[in-house]
Formats: sequence, structure tokens, C-alpha cells
Amino acid sequence: MKFQRQPVEEVNVNLTPLIDVVFLLLIFFMVSTTFTRERELTLELPQAVGEAAAEAPEFIEIQITADGEYAVNQQRLVNRDRETLERALKRESKGNVDIPLIITADANAAHQSVMTAMDVSGALGFTRLRLTAQQPEQ
Repeated sequence: MKFQRQPVEEVNVNLTPLIDVVFLLLIFFMVSTTFTRERELTLELPQAVGEAAAEAPEFIEIQITADGEYAVNQQRLVNRDRETLERALKRESKGNVDIPLIITADANAAHQSVMTAMDVSGALGFTRLRLTAQQPEQ
């Protein structure tokens, strides 16, 4: 006796709805996630490794104390204003902005004081800027 077999249908798994659901979940979690901003970071600043660079024969040094007071080439400025620092840099450079500019800041100096010195020197056109660091103890 000959039996007739019914054709077997191929079973296909349609992945399109599954991918849609995964993308919807991804979008949901991206939208509903709250991002927190760190208020304070504890940083350990690196120490400079290597030999000290050879000093240029002529340079201008800006020193910043822990209190945020400025001194240009060992001459303390009368106040902490940007304009005072700008006038002192113009006086010391005599219009030559190719002179290397060295910023030496106290380890406890406010970051804003260093940024102000960098902003003023950049606005005047100084491009050769260096920051000093303490050599590590061995």
C-alpha cells in the first residue's frame, strides 16, 4: 500500500520583530537613564619624568602663589586682575611674543589662576608656553 506523504512546510523564524523589540528596549533604556555629573574628582597629578629641558637664554616667567597672586620675572604684581597681568607681560616682552613663556604655579594654586595666566598669554599671542613640574624624588 502506498501512502501519500503530505509536504512538510519549512519552518522559518522571522527575526524582524525580535530585532524591533531589541531596538525599542535599547531606546527605552537610553532615554530613561539618568546621567549623573561628578561634582568632585580626586586627582593625583603625575610628576615629570626625564631630564630638565635646557633653558632658553631669554624667557618670561609667570609665578602663581597658592593664594592666586602673580609675579612676572620675580616682580610681584599689585593685584590679581587680568589687565594687570596683561600689562606686565607686555612690558616684559616688549612686544616680542616669540619669547618662551614659563608658568610656575604652586601645587595648591587655584586652577582658575593658571587658566587666567594661559588665557592672557594666549590673547597676547604667546605660542611658546611651558608649565613647570617638580622632579620626582628618587
